Amino acid sequence: MLKITAGPPGPAAPERLSGERAAQHYAAIVESSADAILSKDLNGVIMSWNHGAELLFGYTAEEAVGKPVTILIPVERHDEEPRILERIRRGESIDHYETIRRRKDGSLLDISLTVSPIKNEKGEIVAASKIARDITESKRAQARQQLLLREMDHRVKNLFALSISVLNLSGRSANSVPQLVESASARLSALARAHALTLSHGPDAAPRSITVTTLHSLIEAIIEPHRGEGENRRLSIVGCDIEISGSVISSLALLLNEFATNSVKYGALSATAGRIQIHCADRAGAVVISWTELGGPPIPSPIGNAGFGDFLVRATAAGQLGGEISRDWKPEGLVIRLSVPRERLTG
Repeated sequence: MLKITAGPPGPAAPERLSGERAAQHYAAIVESSADAILSKDLNGVIMSWNHGAELLFGYTAEEAVGKPVTILIPVERHDEEPRILERIRRGESIDHYETIRRRKDGSLLDISLTVSPIKNEKGEIVAASKIARDITESKRAQARQQLLLREMDHRVKNLFALSISVLNLSGRSANSVPQLVESASARLSALARAHALTLSHGPDAAPRSITVTTLHSLIEAIIEPHRGEGENRRLSIVGCDIEISGSVISSLALLLNEFATNSVKYGALSATAGRIQIHCADRAGAVVISWTELGGPPIPSPIGNAGFGDFLVRATAAGQLGGEISRDWKPEGLVIRLSVPRERLTG
């Protein structure tokens, strides 16, 4: 039994509530509760309905009292009510039962439900009290958390797989351990810059969230160590800009990094006045990236398929992106044309 202290502070002893005063006191508590509190008889007919129930479900007390409680239950969940009533008749309570209920306007909400027996003076069970709490937002938060955890798990596994691929790729062309370290470090750094694009940059104290990456922003991130600034800027990007799916960002980043690395070693970026022009076009369901190098030293065309980018053509451009790549060693500089199905980039 709840006790309260009556009157101003002083030596007065607590007074036990009883009778009509106690009933009024508890009724006031129920009516002012933010939770939906109602009672129903053993046939499932609503007997009482507080203000919290009106706010949660949309029915006024006049509309709800006397109606079957099934007005709150979606048709596909009507079998829950007989089971709940059967447990109440046995004197059992139901604590924090998570289910779905329907508002007056037909919308659904997730609730946590507590149901307890109500007894008369003889100790007989004559009704049931129900307390319903809206947990829709917490459910959505849990769903978002699970989505992020699955995404994190997927990305971490991909990063391990990519790291192994990078080491294998770097080992194919390295002639020494220092060369292997330098090559692998450059590729992993490019992947790190690409990964950073997938996170929002809010305040340090705020949680980061996955954000949209575009083709132009990815190219900028990969070329960033070499692009220069102001009058010395060595990179220009024109043409269409599209959103890129997270599943292809790493593959495309590795491919672009390979273009840039070879340009630094042999092409336009190895010369002070060298520059790169990149044009992006959306043509007949394919995104075409044209990489044109200008102002660099002459590059001899390789014989057969043993030259620049051969491994990446097979492993990344064709295998992972489902695209096509061609290279043209012109006197003024190398031109690379990469064509990828649009749905592979955006899907």
